[in-house]
Amino acid sequence: MLIIDIISIFPKMFNNIINYGVIKEAFNKNLCQLNIYNLREFTDDKHKKIDGRPFGGGPGMVMNIQPIDSAVNFIKKKNNIINKELQKTILLSPKGLRLSQSKLKYLSNLENIIIICGRYEGADERVKELVVDIELSIGDYVLTGGEIPSMVVIDGVIRLLSGVVGKKESLKYESFEDNLLDYPQYTRPPIYKGYKVPEILLSGNHKEIKKWRKEEAISLTKKRRPDLFDKNN
Repeated sequence: MLIIDIISIFPKMFNNIINYGVIKEAFNKNLCQLNIYNLREFTDDKHKKIDGRPFGGGPGMVMNIQPIDSAVNFIKKKNNIINKELQKTILLSPKGLRLSQSKLKYLSNLENIIIICGRYEGADERVKELVVDIELSIGDYVLTGGEIPSMVVIDGVIRLLSGVVGKKESLKYESFEDNLLDYPQYTRPPIYKGYKVPEILLSGNHKEIKKWRKEEAISLTKKRRPDLFDKNN
């Protein structure tokens, strides 16, 4: 079972994340466990402050290292994961490595993921040096905090767990597998407002259908995501 621990100053944002779709099924089957921790419960400050002004001046506030370090240490002690290589602490930050399907696959094979939701101007740099194993970003843009990005990670990881998605083929033939976008998909009716489903998909010739899908995936990737296409060449 995968244990996912979230550290946030807004824990109530996660109230409904496990109540829908295949993610709900994963928790019903006890394939994973989600724990939410309020960072303010781990600060030594009597006023429950978890941030301070940046040394050297500048706008905004910076998250203190002490409550983050204390929270992660508490979680690690509680979970008592024997193989430390199967336990990783993640900081979500615009400065992190870009999240990818391959990284989600790696995370789905761990026993424990501890996610720190960044806020304000970010965390004290020593958090990355002393506490964090992986710094991740979900894209080249800035959000108000790491809560929504952490939900992206949770969703992406849980759907990869064995027994969550009904058919393994659904995971094998989807976007970003083999660095390709997914091929076009169609369903009934075969004609709608003059737009027709490609004849090959109605032919019943599975060999030719497979060939068509691969060609379409390559063409679409080359057009829309040449950066992915280049990885295959």
